[in-house]
Amino acid sequence: RRDGYKYSLHFEKGENIGGLSKEPYKGRATGTKTRWKPDSEVFTDIDIPEEFFKDILHRQAVVNAGVTFRFRNQNGNKFDVTEYVYENGILDYVHEIAHESPLTSPYFISAERRGRDRADKPEYKVKLSAAFCFSNKVKAIEYYHNSSWLEYGGAPEKAARSAFVYAIDAYIKKIGKYQKNESKINFQDVADCLVLVTNCFSTQTSYENQTKKAITNRFIQEAMTDFFKEKLEIYFIENKAEADRIADQVLINKRSRETAEKARLNIKKKLTGNADL
Repeated sequence: RRDGYKYSLHFEKGENIGGLSKEPYKGRATGTKTRWKPDSEVFTDIDIPEEFFKDILHRQAVVNAGVTFRFRNQNGNKFDVTEYVYENGILDYVHEIAHESPLTSPYFISAERRGRDRADKPEYKVKLSAAFCFSNKVKAIEYYHNSSWLEYGGAPEKAARSAFVYAIDAYIKKIGKYQKNESKINFQDVADCLVLVTNCFSTQTSYENQTKKAITNRFIQEAMTDFFKEKLEIYFIENKAEADRIADQVLINKRSRETAEKARLNIKKKLTGNADL
C-alpha cells in the first residue's frame, strides 16, 4: 500500500498468477504484507519451529534500530504475540548480552568509507558501525551485513581479529604490561572477554556462497580493519581506566591459556611415557 494504491501479486510454483493487481486505496496504513504457505508437493517437511521465526525477527530488530518486529502465533482462536525492538539497535543489544557490571561500558562507533575491491572494479560505499564492551563473565561476537547475520563472518571477522589484536597489543606495550620475553596476545585471548556486534551496509556485496553466511569483499575488510584500529586507539586514549582493565583481563586470559597448554602437554608427555613402558 503506497501512493494511494494497493498492489497485489500472487505466485504458485514459482510462477506469477494473474499478473499485477492495482486498485485505489484510501487508508492511512502503508507498507507490505506477505503471506505464504508451503507447497506440500515441494516441501517434504513443513513443520517449521516457532523459534526459527523468533530468531529471525529478533536479529532483524537488532540491526534496524527503533523498528518493532511483531511475531503473532495463532493458538486456537487467539494469537500469542511477541515483540522485538531495540531503540538504539546494536548498542542496546550489547547492553543486553553483557548484563550487569561488565568490565567496560558498552561503546558505539560508526563511520562511512568509499573504495573498491580491485582497481578494475567500480567504487562503492560502505557504512560501518559496531558496539562493544569487555567482560569477565560473558563473551559474544556477531557480525551483520545488509541486515543479514553472517554466521561465518568472512571479511568482518578477519578485520576484527587483526584490528583488536593490533590495538590491544600496542596498548599493552605502551603501558609496559608485558613481562620480559613474554609472547604477544592472540585473538582468542581478546575474544574470551569481548562482546562485539557489528552492523554494516554496502551498495555492493560479495557473498562466499548462496547461504550468505560470510562476505568476501576485500575493500570492506580493509576499511573495517582501519576503522577498528582508528576508533580503538582513540577509545584507549579517552578511556584510560577502562583501557587498563581491558589490558589486564586480556593478559589474564593469555597467561591462563598458556598455563593450561603447558599443563596439557606435560600430562600428555607423562601419559605417553607410561604407555611406552
